[in-house]
Amino acid sequence: MFQDRLKEAAGATQAVLAARMAGYADVPVVHGMRYAVAGGKGLRGFLVMESAALYDVVGEGPAMAGAAIEALHAYSLVHDDLPCMDDDDLRSADSS
Repeated sequence: MFQDRLKEAAGATQAVLAARMAGYADVPVVHGMRYAVAGGKGLRGFLVMESAALYDVVGEGPAMAGAAIEALHAYSLVHDDLPCMDDDDLRSADSS
């Protein structure tokens, strides 16, 4: 049951992200944006959507909020890997 709901929430957030970026130009920065938000478990979006369900929030709002959280998380990962930040080649559990 959990895996099904997680997969459903991930699909909903990915659909929102794909729809929002569909009209963007075919340029490298957009390719990078699409790559950064593609895949993953979608746990953050799932948590947003489940939290909304606790308060009977329905409609497309929870999926849009979940997609926003997923995009923000993807941004934070990309930003952290910029050369002006830590410039690590690999992620490790003990790095700060």
